Amino acid sequence: MIFGLLVVIGLLVIRFSNKSPDLPTSVTLPDGAKAVTFTQGPDWYAVVTKDDVILIFDRMTGELRQSVAIK
Repeated sequence: MIFGLLVVIGLLVIRFSNKSPDLPTSVTLPDGAKAVTFTQGPDWYAVVTKDDVILIFDRMTGELRQSVAIK
């Protein structure tokens, strides 16, 4: 029973210690834009600016895919 508990704890430690977020090295924002928050998906990342605009970038190229104004 103790061995089983040690195996479960070991597996949990291994599972959660290998996950590190794959963050972009740099993000180029349009002139005057100031980042407030950042989020990411499997093939994109998004930056919300101080002007309430969501900028969605392609993860592979870093190109701006879409810009969404928050009303």
